[in-house]
Amino acid sequence: MNKQSVERNAMEGYLASALDISRFQDYCPNGVQVEGRSRIETLVTGVTASLDLIEEARDAGADAILVHHGYFWRGEDPRVVGQKQRRLKLLLENGLNLFAYHLPLDMHPEFGNNVQLARRLGFLPDGNFGEDGLGWLGRVADAEIQTVGDLARRIEERLMRAPLVVGDPEQRLDRLGWCTGAAQSLFGSAIAAGASVYLSGEISEPTVHLARESGVTYMACGHHATERYGVQALGRHLAAQFGLAHHFIDIDNPV
Repeated sequence: MNKQSVERNAMEGYLASALDISRFQDYCPNGVQVEGRSRIETLVTGVTASLDLIEEARDAGADAILVHHGYFWRGEDPRVVGQKQRRLKLLLENGLNLFAYHLPLDMHPEFGNNVQLARRLGFLPDGNFGEDGLGWLGRVADAEIQTVGDLARRIEERLMRAPLVVGDPEQRLDRLGWCTGAAQSLFGSAIAAGASVYLSGEISEPTVHLARESGVTYMACGHHATERYGVQALGRHLAAQFGLAHHFIDIDNPV
């Protein structure tokens, strides 16, 4: 099939509708954050709009980059200096569009990070919790995965990262809660929703104590590692929808 192209504003409008971005009060703008060429033939997706990703996208002949973690976060230094200046300069000099979708990409029922992580790990979702239903609830589909230790081994195998587990590896699995990335703030809501095990990307000192005191196991699986899959699924969808060339570029990040 010959490579086709799409007009930048048409793709932005399609994504605004498909991801229902207007329903979210997010920490950053969702949509086009940096304008480049008006038509897009080659799309690169990645987790974070780092300098490494921009350089690799340029070398791959991309017209646009779509990420989960873009720029212009609430409360950040608004000046275009230092690393921000270098990233923006590289985008602008090469005519690269930057699309970024944060909470809408976590939440989407088909392309979202949460549902894509569930598919990767073999979870059966059956509910939600927390503000806007951002947290997900469900169970493990595979009857052979019976304990926290079994699940930790599956996570290491499928996410290529060993999770940090605060809890008993021999604990029997019951109801799971999960939310990708930096969602440890939803741990209390997961406990209230009846989860016996909660998975997210990150963990800090107070969360360790909450896990110990509540008896609910916390599994920190890596911020980057839990958010690799939604943006890939969305990129594949856009490639099929508009006839684009698509490349996912994974810039390794241990966090």
